Amino acid sequence: MTHRRILVVDDDRLLRETLREVLIDEGYEVRAASNGREAIARLDGWHADLVILDLMMPLMDAFAFSASHAAADHSRAAPLLILSAAASLEDARTRLGAAATLAKPFGLDELLSTVASLLPRA
Repeated sequence: MTHRRILVVDDDRLLRETLREVLIDEGYEVRAASNGREAIARLDGWHADLVILDLMMPLMDAFAFSASHAAADHSRAAPLLILSAAASLEDARTRLGAAATLAKPFGLDELLSTVASLLPRA
């Protein structure tokens, strides 16, 4: 069985590690990064099937990450699931072309059902 690959990008260490552990327990292969710049490095030689991305982060936010990721030589850019407490979440979704959004705080069941809808089991 091939594991679906997810990159979790969030500057909140506790949230990032919680999401990583929960997704690993669900059978996904997961890498994590604390900002967009680190996320680009994590994708070097590794293709994610989904990127779970906080909107606002230091060093490189979701918008800069998305532009950099789309411009990189990837066979296909992974769909984005945007996480944020920002009021303008739908505007950000449109601007980023994200597949889905989740408003913080969210429940783990909501996260897992959203991930499952974006990454049907192989």
